[in-house]
Amino acid sequence: MELEENEKIEDLQYKGLSIIQNKKWFCFGMDAILLSDFAKKIKPNSTVVDLGAGTGIISILLSKKTKAKEIICIEKQKEMVDLINKNIEINKLNQKLKVIKSDIINIEKEIKEKTIDAIVTNPPYKKQNTGLESENKQKHIAKVETTATLEDFIKISSKILKDNGELFMVHRPERLVDIISIMRKYKIEPKRIRFVYSHKNKEENAKLVLIEARKNAKAFLKVEKSLYVYEENGEYTEEINKIYNITKKSENKTNGE
Repeated sequence: MELEENEKIEDLQYKGLSIIQNKKWFCFGMDAILLSDFAKKIKPNSTVVDLGAGTGIISILLSKKTKAKEIICIEKQKEMVDLINKNIEINKLNQKLKVIKSDIINIEKEIKEKTIDAIVTNPPYKKQNTGLESENKQKHIAKVETTATLEDFIKISSKILKDNGELFMVHRPERLVDIISIMRKYKIEPKRIRFVYSHKNKEENAKLVLIEARKNAKAFLKVEKSLYVYEENGEYTEEINKIYNITKKSENKTNGE
């Protein structure tokens, strides 16, 4: 396959998977890797939707981490849709993954209500008109709620999920109250959360929160033990090494973090 300018292939170090990224666009970070690991409990033979798929990194990893029957990548940007299709091709995942070019608020035209078993999403973290605006269109759309808000992501998830269907999300902890209140508004009950911190034994705020929720489920929330990225000496923790499939002889690799 011929690569475009600024494109490069990276080895994901997991079951022979690779990914093409464009260094001028928004490249995946640790949040996507952690979400794919958090969502590996998706039930066998599930139909899964990846809302706002970006490069397709989460879907590609889930194709090997789970026994999902089908994974549907939803992405609105043509450039990213083309990139996902390339990534599907180089990993020979045409039988399991497919891409739909659509804004999530119009996804009901493509996917029927109550037909999806699980959803994964790494939505934009920032509200519109907050923080500095990126000069790069792809980066800006990935980071900021431009055409779809947090509520849009949760509302559409509620519509297309089956009863007891699962929603897996990674987001910033400062939006947690919004996330839970909006989920309950649309009958999606948070069931499991895990906070992610940069360093062990340091007083600092959590950097990420991983959330599993279920549609029309009873109220019961499990807060799992915190996940730490770095040891005190700056090296990855044992759990992060395991998630990244890094051996002790391998060099630490951040993939955008």
